[in-house]
Amino acid sequence: MKPKLTLTYEPGWLTVSGGHLPGPLTIHYLEAYCRAGSTDADWVTHTVIPHKTEVLAQRTEGTQVRLRDTLADGVTVTHTLTAKADNIDFQLVAHNPGVQRSEAHWAQPCIRLSAFLGLDEKSASNATDYLPRCFLFFDGKQTALPTRDWATKGRYMPGQTWCPAHIPRTDVNPRPLSPLVPSNGLIGAVSGDGKWLFATAWEPYQELFQGVIRCLHSDFRLGGLLPGETKKIRGKIYLVPNNLPDLLKRYEKDFPEHTKKPRIPPRHLPSLTAGSHFGRSGTRSRTGI
Repeated sequence: MKPKLTLTYEPGWLTVSGGHLPGPLTIHYLEAYCRAGSTDADWVTHTVIPHKTEVLAQRTEGTQVRLRDTLADGVTVTHTLTAKADNIDFQLVAHNPGVQRSEAHWAQPCIRLSAFLGLDEKSASNATDYLPRCFLFFDGKQTALPTRDWATKGRYMPGQTWCPAHIPRTDVNPRPLSPLVPSNGLIGAVSGDGKWLFATAWEPYQELFQGVIRCLHSDFRLGGLLPGETKKIRGKIYLVPNNLPDLLKRYEKDFPEHTKKPRIPPRHLPSLTAGSHFGRSGTRSRTGI
């Protein structure tokens, strides 16, 4: 039987499931829409722009969800989320119907990985046990977490933010900001049983981020919207066999804007001890910054 992914949505939460995976992904979708100047600013009083979410459609077989967010400044963002055999496809349309420029600069979907990694979600708060299973890329090379030069100072602790070269370092998540600049927009992890890779990317993207509840982020960029302006954003969550060169080929095809040809890594990540299966247990924190 071929792998199959399904999507379910309940207010504020998107769940990606597959019978072939060690456990589901639980996503705070969307955790926040954010203003610029966020790196050293109060998250509540400055950065977050309140929004409300309306479900436009949800297919009972779990293949597609359509949502519309309305931000406090009137901007609307329509989301079409489609489950495919080994990925979730995100197609977003942001529109400013107002007469003033919107301050909506970036947004973060918070992807919780405990169950996928075979770890107990109840123990997720400030956990670092999952870091060696996570990776991103510097100078075209796959790098496991924690990276060298791990930042330990930020407005909020702990965590780690990586700011790409095209984004001002003043405009990202207020967790410790790494001095390292990622060479592409892909961030991911290997599953608890060592058989699967999770990875995610957006275009355009604002930052890569490791959070405090076994979460990973590739947060997407809005860049503010002029009166009457419409922007399109696209994203992917990949859930594929543990073959990194194949994943990179897919990523390069889907996001040609992000990367020059990377150095080809080894066929597989280093062997990791498989974890046990845990489901969606524990209280879901709504503080993922």
